[in-house]
Amino acid sequence: MLAATPIGRVGDAPPRLAEELAGADVVAAEDTRRLKRLTSDLGVSVTGRVVSYFEGNEQQRTPVLLEALLAGERVLLVTDAGMPSVSDPGYRLVAAAVEAGVLVTAVPGPSAVLTALAVSGLPVDRFCFEGFLPRKAGERARRLVGLAAEQRTMVFFEAPHRTAATLAAMAEAWGDDRPGAVCRELTKTHEEVRRGGLAELAAWAAEGVRGEVTLVVSGAAPAPAISSDEADLRAAVREREDQGMTTKAAIAEVALLAGVPKRDVYDLVHKK
Repeated sequence: MLAATPIGRVGDAPPRLAEELAGADVVAAEDTRRLKRLTSDLGVSVTGRVVSYFEGNEQQRTPVLLEALLAGERVLLVTDAGMPSVSDPGYRLVAAAVEAGVLVTAVPGPSAVLTALAVSGLPVDRFCFEGFLPRKAGERARRLVGLAAEQRTMVFFEAPHRTAATLAAMAEAWGDDRPGAVCRELTKTHEEVRRGGLAELAAWAAEGVRGEVTLVVSGAAPAPAISSDEADLRAAVREREDQGMTTKAAIAEVALLAGVPKRDVYDLVHKK
């Protein structure tokens, strides 16, 4: 069983969490020290075995936990905050349990993804979760170019010390005025939601950001199809460059909308 844990205030813990912690045969925790603090705050005594289950040992420990499940033991998986397997350990165990025919269920509860989305002020009817972007600038830029035409609202996790650089890279790839929201320390005492264009948010974040950060960014506006005529392709790229997109991102979006290979648009734009 997967169990969501508070992302901020312990009072947000779902009522069933205490019951499941007390009744589990095995509690697999991302950080056993944080689990101890959580159970103390909840007034719960864990009578089952407590084992660590984090990124560094997830692959090795999954077969051990699967063996416990197959033996009929009740295994409860918790992470530091939010729902296990959402940018946290859990996917491997869930996949292994499903393949083995073991029932998998969850205690629903707090989620930084849904909380940030709800308070962002951006469209919530269609969205996608992109997790953490690559740390290296080149890899991050390539990922952002690939998302240039994404029309759904996008949700990202980011470390506080990388937030300014990530927002600046987003502004470069998608335009300075693309609407976004920086959601910091959600549900905690110092919760803050900063909304604005990506360039504005990057300038604000350059002064320093603290705490847990979730970024929400508006998707690309629906764009009409572009003809494959060479003049139209060049004009469409120039138009996007004038709006603040990088040439690389503009080429990728134009190629997608025109239904032609990116290489063809690249050659047209750079033809002397």
